[in-house]
Order: sequence, then C-alpha cells, then structure tokens
Amino acid sequence: MFKSSNRKVTLPIAIVAALAIGGGAYAFTASNTVPVSTAGAGSGAVSGYTVTNLHYGLNTTTPGNIDSLTFTISPAVPSASAGKVTIAAALSAGGPTNYTCTTDVAGTTVTCATTSPQLTAALLTSVTVVAAQ
Repeated sequence: MFKSSNRKVTLPIAIVAALAIGGGAYAFTASNTVPVSTAGAGSGAVSGYTVTNLHYGLNTTTPGNIDSLTFTISPAVPSASAGKVTIAAALSAGGPTNYTCTTDVAGTTVTCATTSPQLTAALLTSVTVVAAQ
C-alpha cells in the first residue's frame, strides 16, 4: 500500500512540472514582437522610347570628330529622378563605346558628350540608345 500511495503523489507532480515547462516555453514565444512590414509582387507594362531629331555635333577644327550627340526622347526621362540615358556607339573597328548622357529639365532633350574617347565619323556605324526611368 505504501508503493501505491507514492505513485499517486509522483504522477500529479510530473503533470504539474510538464505544464510549468510548457507554460514557460509559451511565455518566451509570446514575448516576440515583429514590426509591421510589406511584401508583394506585381507586374507592369514595359514600353519603349521614341528617339527623334538625332543631331551630330561636329568638332569645328576637325569635322571628322563627333563631339556630341543630341536627340529628342519620348516619353520624357526627368533629370531629377533616377532616370538614366546612355548610348552605345558601334564602330567599324573596336567598340562599342558607351557614353553617359544628360537630359534637360523637361527630360525630352538628351545630350551626350562623345569626346572621351573621341567618337569619329569614319568609324561610327550605328548608335543604340538605352534609357530608363
């Protein structure tokens, strides 16, 4: 009879200990905080630009050298945003050579200095415009 009584006391103690451990674990997980955040995915149409009025600014002393390219672009690439315009000048020998461009305040007129390295009319075969807003 003494053994049976000892078992009756041990079982409730084990249950109480298990509940205390489980409750303690819950208390630690319940204390976590996660800041509000946003996540998502989406899609949008990607359209091209229209380049018109391409003008080659020739060097006045050496007209075979092209010192700048100026053109109109639509839609506008605002100069105050993250928009960027570059050109890649394909050459008959060497190249292509990339030039960084600037836009006017309205973002519709683009000017590209082509003197470093010097672009020449003799080697130029095509111009590729890369633009992004």
